[in-house]
Order: sequence, then C-alpha cells, then structure tokens
Amino acid sequence: MTINRRRFLVVTGAAATLPLLTRAQAPSEAVTQSGPATDNDRPEYHFLAPHNWMNDPNGPIFWKGKYHLFYQLNPNAAVWGDMHWGHAISVNMIDWKHEPIALSPTPRGADAEGCFTGSAVVYNGVPTIIYTGVQNAPPADVTIRDGKSTLRETQMLATAEDDLLLHWKKLENPVIPKPPEGMQVTGFRDPTPWHERDGWYVGIGSGEKGKGGCVLLYRSRDMRDWNYLGKLAEGAPTGKTDSNPVDSGDMWECPDFFAVDGSHCLFYSTEGKVLWNTGDYDETAHRFTTRHSGILDRGAYYAPKTFLAPENRRIVWGWITEKRPDEDLKKAGWAGCTSLPRELHIAADGSLLINPAKEVEKLRGKVEPIPLTSGVANRRTVDSLRHELAFTVRTKPKSVAVRIKAGITTRWELLLDYTTGQVRCGEIQFAIPPTQAGSPDVRVFFDGSVIETFIGGREAITSRVYGLAPYAATLETEYEGPGHVQLLHWPLRTISKDRLTT
Repeated sequence: MTINRRRFLVVTGAAATLPLLTRAQAPSEAVTQSGPATDNDRPEYHFLAPHNWMNDPNGPIFWKGKYHLFYQLNPNAAVWGDMHWGHAISVNMIDWKHEPIALSPTPRGADAEGCFTGSAVVYNGVPTIIYTGVQNAPPADVTIRDGKSTLRETQMLATAEDDLLLHWKKLENPVIPKPPEGMQVTGFRDPTPWHERDGWYVGIGSGEKGKGGCVLLYRSRDMRDWNYLGKLAEGAPTGKTDSNPVDSGDMWECPDFFAVDGSHCLFYSTEGKVLWNTGDYDETAHRFTTRHSGILDRGAYYAPKTFLAPENRRIVWGWITEKRPDEDLKKAGWAGCTSLPRELHIAADGSLLINPAKEVEKLRGKVEPIPLTSGVANRRTVDSLRHELAFTVRTKPKSVAVRIKAGITTRWELLLDYTTGQVRCGEIQFAIPPTQAGSPDVRVFFDGSVIETFIGGREAITSRVYGLAPYAATLETEYEGPGHVQLLHWPLRTISKDRLTT
C-alpha cells in the first residue's frame, strides 16, 4: 500500500509551485482553490482540512467544554510534505470550526523539517503536546533508516498559552533527543503518553531491522526529563524485506496505548494496516502482553488516535487514506479526511468493540423503514451520497447485499454470505462476526467518495469510490431468503454549505 505518510517532497518539485502560507495563517484564511468546494468526490459530513493535504489525527482532547482535533497538514500542497499541525474546534465532534495552524516547523530548530504526529494531555492543569520533530542530520544520527532519508526524529514539547488552544509555546530543545544507546532503530516517532501513580509514561513507535516493530517506553516526573525503561511491547521478524521498514513490519508507527473497560489496549500501524491488541499491562515490569488482536479497520484507514470524551468514553479518530495518484490529488486540491468518531469497548472475550459514537446521530434526518422482499432488489436513485443504512437480521437468510451502481455497473458491494459465513467487500474477505448486543448487524455511511461500514459492532471497513456524483447513482439493497431482514435509512446533512467543513 502506498500511503506516502513519511515521504518528503523535493523542494524544487510540484509542491514548491503552489503559494505558501505564513506560519500563523489558518488554512481557511489562505487563497483556496475552487476545486475542494465543488469536488463531488469530497465528503460533506466527515471532517477535512479546508484544502490541501491532511493525514494523521493528532492530539485530540476535550478541554473547557470543547473538542479540539489537531491533524497533520501540508498547507502548501495537496500531497504529503512540510508537516504542520492543523487545528479545529467542535462542541459535538460533528460540526467544526477551523482555527489557525497550531504548530509550525521552527527554522533551524529540531523540528525544522516538520512537526510530525503526537498526542495532547493535561499536565499540571495545562494542555501539553508531545510530538515528533524532524530535522536534517548527519548519517550517523538519522533515525528513519530506509536508505533515502536524511532525517533525525526527536520528541518535543509544547504548552498551551490560552484556553482556546490557539497559541502554543514550544520548548526549544527536544525532551527525548535520541533513541536508546546502542539500538539501531528503524524509526523513532509518534509519542503516546499516559499517567500512572509514580509519574508520566510515553511510548514511542520504533523497531529494529529484521527483528520487528516495537514500542519504546520512557518515564518522567515532569514531562521534561525522561528515562528509558525498555520495550513496552515488541513484535517478531516477519521475514519480509522492503526498503521502507514500515512496509516490512520492522517499524510500528502511531502507537496508542490506553485503558478501557478495566483492560488495556495497544494500537499500532504497520504494513498498511492498523493492529489492535488487548491484554494485560504489568505496572511493575512496565510490559504489555497481548491476549487478543485483530485489524482495526480493513480498508482505507490508518494512523488512529484516541482520547477520553465526557462520560469516560474512549473515542478514536482515524485517517481515511486516498486511493488515487498524486497527480489526481494535485488537480483536486485536497487529499485525506478524518473518519467518523468511533467509540471503543472491550468485550468479555477480550475482543475489541467498535461503533460510531452516538454524536453521529446528530447528522440524521427523518428515519425511513425500507421494506425488503427476498429475491427482490430495492433500488433508489440518489443525487447525493449522504446516507446511512442499518440492517438488522431477524432470521438469517442466505445472503444480504448492498451495492452502489452507476448505470448497470456495480461500483461497490458489501455482501454478507451466511451460507459460507463470510463478509466480502471487493478484495476484502473475513468471517462474519457475532453481533454485539444492541447493535445492528450492519451500519453503512455514504459520503461522497467515502463509505464507512460497521459490522456487528466488531469489524469496520472504510472504502473509497471515486467519480459517482454528480451523475445519478443507484443504491441497491437486497437479501436472498428464506429469512427476515429489517432495513432502516436516514438521509444525512452536510456540515457546511461549501464542502469546506467550517
């Protein structure tokens, strides 16, 4: 999978031909291209940057009654590079207001070549960001060892100077300036912090060539001075070879470590997918042991970040990746978006439960029950792809399917085949999971080129389908009996008048 999350653009390349923003400028204040506001592939109720490239959600935090979402942003091009931290504020996790850029590279500083991914916590009553800064370095100090990079990664700190989190003060020097002595890391980035009784801890994504990915663990009492403790968790050699250690599994990106429902969970991103792991955390040995694991989302989804919402709810955001080449992204003037907020729980059997957060229902219009008859497809022409469908299987049929068609051509299909016990969506195939009590068997959210599907409250698939609107598309649903399937439909509203989501 080509994600281009860590690939810098050549300064003299196409990105350099686009107008530059000043460091303090909000993305919405720049001279925008007309493309993003009129592009029918662009989602209308998912959160996006106003224009240009975005990737990982960063440092989500609930502070003083508002949700703050930061994200990796290239303010100068619709392809990856020149990483800043974009910022938006919401009162409900659905409707957003874009704010000025929160973090920008400091010339000649430890983050001169980019402010990479990180997290936000509250330390001594002050929102605090810990993130990865990158700068050019001599070969001996380079930490991204893919045979091409010249970058050294260090961990940096910034503190909020106001309650709207609009202004941030960076510490000049990194708080964790280098990887552990004697370790030839494949990467050193994306800190995930948490607090225990004896101080603060932070896990950092890393790995060793031929040994597999890992999370390095540090401890501090003041968020400034950190001591290396060892590995929180580590993988095993995959036997794969690739110049990019993320693609071979020798590097774990974007770790996220947290407690939920009395257990612990570790996420990390590698080999083009996000792995979830639930298990036991030994607070004495500071070691996490995986008991159960799986794939967080089987589609176009990467680099998630969680936070605690009110009512002690663990919410995760993910980056919805693109499936089209850079030239198409440049023409469109935008790339990437953020998934719907998803709430996490751990089932009694140790598996991860994942559902859209209840706030998503704020998007709904009037519910419409759709009668289904076995063997007869229900078809409707749609001029907008802002829809939610929910299936509940009362008695199991042979199969249930939902499709998007352009003319007679099926552009996307989800099939639950109960005769084989398999879910199929394009090339993706896996076993139908047992449905979580109280959840529909299937929920599908359509939004421009994005389709988010939740199955049984235990599996998720994010799909990208381009070029459907404004041409009339057909939404088709059917089941093959015997059986009984209930289908509900909601139209969903847009969160802005011009697709700029603010």
